[in-house]
Amino acid sequence: MTKPEEIQAELEAYIDPVKREYLPKFFKTGRGEYGEGDRFLGVVMPNVRLVARRHKDEPAEVAAALLRSPWHECRLCALLMLVERFRKSDETGRKAIFDFYLTQTARINNWDLVDLSAPYIVGEYLKDKPRDVLRRLAADPLLWNQRIAVVATMPLIKNGDFTDILTLVPHFFHTPHDLMRKACGWMLREVGKKDKAVLVRFLEEHCQVMPRTMLRYAIEKFADDERRRFMQRR
Repeated sequence: MTKPEEIQAELEAYIDPVKREYLPKFFKTGRGEYGEGDRFLGVVMPNVRLVARRHKDEPAEVAAALLRSPWHECRLCALLMLVERFRKSDETGRKAIFDFYLTQTARINNWDLVDLSAPYIVGEYLKDKPRDVLRRLAADPLLWNQRIAVVATMPLIKNGDFTDILTLVPHFFHTPHDLMRKACGWMLREVGKKDKAVLVRFLEEHCQVMPRTMLRYAIEKFADDERRRFMQRR
């Protein structure tokens, strides 16, 4: 078993001083911003993924220790390790990873951490199971739980199952969080890729009350005249 500090040392070998200065700004870590207080080593995503793949067979306690790190890239590496482990696990192993993931959401505390893990653990696990947990997460005051609930629907959408996302989205019509407006719009756009008629019907009913950002993301792939028609109605 590799020690967590050894994995951190591997990540540190890829530190880019320019990225170390840039990433805290990009991920909004300033006072009052959504990523307030997060710390970055300065390692780009491909290199974090490289380290994670080297350690995809490490036991769960190694990932758990990395998730406790103050460094963003260590937490990202842990989540990517869990995703890889989930993919090759049997049903018992998948349930254990799913359950563990839901205990750690306070540490999955930026949009990239959510987007690179929630669909591939939460969403994949729930494909053939009841999804009450999505409603619970969506109703939670923690922003990251809300985003997990929405982004986790991606595998369901790709399977042609739109019920959950179309139920969740209206709960965020009045959200103050731009990250949630964008996440909802993104998932609606994914619905449109599978079945445009379903998306159009949803927009016809709700476009006048949707946040403009959410609507703009949802109709990004529409023709210019169709986009204008919906935006003018908003």
